[in-house]
Amino acid sequence: MYTWRRLGFLTILVGLGSMVILVGGAQRPTFTPEQEARLQIREVTDGLYVIPGFDGGQSGGNVAVRVTDDGVIIVDNKFPYSFEFITAQVRSVTNQPIKYVLNTHHHGDHAGSNADFMPSAEVISHKNARTNIIRNNQTGPPRVTFADETAVFLGGTEAQAHHFGRGHTNGDAVIYFPDLRTVHTGDLFIYGERLDGSTLSPFWDFGNGGSAIEWPATLTKLLALDFDTVIPGHGSIMTKDDVRTFRHKLETVIDRVNNQIAAGATREDIASRVDTSDLAWPLAPVRIQNVFDELTAAQ
Repeated sequence: MYTWRRLGFLTILVGLGSMVILVGGAQRPTFTPEQEARLQIREVTDGLYVIPGFDGGQSGGNVAVRVTDDGVIIVDNKFPYSFEFITAQVRSVTNQPIKYVLNTHHHGDHAGSNADFMPSAEVISHKNARTNIIRNNQTGPPRVTFADETAVFLGGTEAQAHHFGRGHTNGDAVIYFPDLRTVHTGDLFIYGERLDGSTLSPFWDFGNGGSAIEWPATLTKLLALDFDTVIPGHGSIMTKDDVRTFRHKLETVIDRVNNQIAAGATREDIASRVDTSDLAWPLAPVRIQNVFDELTAAQ
């Protein structure tokens, strides 16, 4: 069950254990000093920083900042009101201009500031992410898109963008920094707690081409890359093994729903028959029904 709520700066659709940004506003929310401290830019490794993000409702997604001698590449850009905050954070570590903005997907807590960056930087996304931005009446559809993979070269640094398949949406991109053996996964992989302490759980955005049952295979392709360090869409810096654990938990949810379908479950009672408490994922009943719908449609 979802409800609409207006929180001053944005409209959200709220369900059990999930929060989906629908319409951005123009003003950054006020955070406590403790929260603000968690949101400041920090170094991941030499030349790579992250502007943290822990949720889609307040702090937005993680922004990766790759600094080179010829300019800066950033991955994602939070909300429509985040442009000045992001640029100030980048200026605190380098005087180089932001030249490229890579979108991991279209959601407004990741690509909300596209339009503000476009006068001075090239914004790049998967072609489906651009389509989703336009269909959802968001600003800043990228001028440059790709289908399977592309790369940006700046200051002797390479940033690869890969589309490995459906999962969170149909336009997810993984950004890979091969020299640093680091990936930014967007919301194909999220981990930890929101700023309010609630637990993050995966969201398959069916309205924008997402798929629960195809998601594990997409992660398998991601795991074939040579990396150690993971910047998730939301949450703290993680490792490759954490992505494997996340994939296993997705497979567990799918298997449990499939087993209940075989035992005669219906769409109406499937959520009550599938327990995910041991996975520490507060999946809303509609999420379980989504998996049921996908599995039964495939049979």
